[in-house]
Amino acid sequence: MLLPNATNDFPVQFILLGIPGLEHTYLYMAFTFTLVYMTSLIGNVTLLFIIKVDRSLHEPMYMFLGMLSSIDLVLSSSTTPKMLEILWFNSKEIYSEACLTQMFFLHSFCIMESAILLSMAFDRYVAICNPLRYSSVLTKWLITKIGLLAVSRAVLLMSPLPFLIKRLPFCSANVIHHSYCEHMAVVKLACADTTFNNIYGIVVALFIVGLDLIFIMWSYVLILRAVFRLASREARFKALGTCASHICAFLIFYIPVVLSSIIHRFGNSIPVHIHILLANVYLMLPPFINPIVYGAKTQQIRNRIRSIFKMDFMCSTSICFDTVGNPSTQHSHWNRRTKK
Repeated sequence: MLLPNATNDFPVQFILLGIPGLEHTYLYMAFTFTLVYMTSLIGNVTLLFIIKVDRSLHEPMYMFLGMLSSIDLVLSSSTTPKMLEILWFNSKEIYSEACLTQMFFLHSFCIMESAILLSMAFDRYVAICNPLRYSSVLTKWLITKIGLLAVSRAVLLMSPLPFLIKRLPFCSANVIHHSYCEHMAVVKLACADTTFNNIYGIVVALFIVGLDLIFIMWSYVLILRAVFRLASREARFKALGTCASHICAFLIFYIPVVLSSIIHRFGNSIPVHIHILLANVYLMLPPFINPIVYGAKTQQIRNRIRSIFKMDFMCSTSICFDTVGNPSTQHSHWNRRTKK
């Protein structure tokens, strides 16, 4: 299907094919992806709410976790709704401006997530290797600067992408063999030399994600060296336990990235739907898993969730109880009035 082109041979609309070759499974995939997406939204919103209302969680570790949850919300919401629209309703058209906007948000927030994972590794490094200086090093002002730097770096690096795409002639090609507007999938449609676009994408990926990955791994080398110097075995397990959630988040984010890059470069014989499925997993898995991991591994968050559900359960009955198990003051006052 070809659509009229705008000026400069740039399409008015693109066609997203979804996941070619798996059309017969779209209904099952749509149900699964919808469930994963809704769970991601509920989990990350719940985490943000708990971190905001619980003052005991206003610490560097949880502030970074709040940033991670916010990024995950935007990252999953930038691509998943359109993908679900394709799977549920076979609605494949996307306006070119919406496609470029999706591309910008997708790649920008991936870079931001990488930066926050690096910041969380730094947080764990200071907490374990320099615990006495933790509060003096990781001040609220430094955390704010780290967050602003993560956003600025992503925006500056990704802002050229839409302009680099729009300068290319697309002739009559507007069918994207993907379920969302990924940079290289769009660049492949151009009927001109795309060397600069290719080099720019590779340099950004290697310089940003690769550099962040190296620093994260180096921080854990230092952490492990400090942990194994601890005298007691119990202290070692406790120190490593504080890193467990971040290690899970780190692996969930970077393993699909590395696998996708390897398959993209060397897996020419691998079917295209495997490439696209892995790309979707790369975007949907971290927002889905991170709230579960941090909810299960972090005692303060676990206790807060338990207290919320306990309060809801108690207040759903005829008598609402306070924190010590006594009838609430308001209810007792009402009883006294009715007895009169």
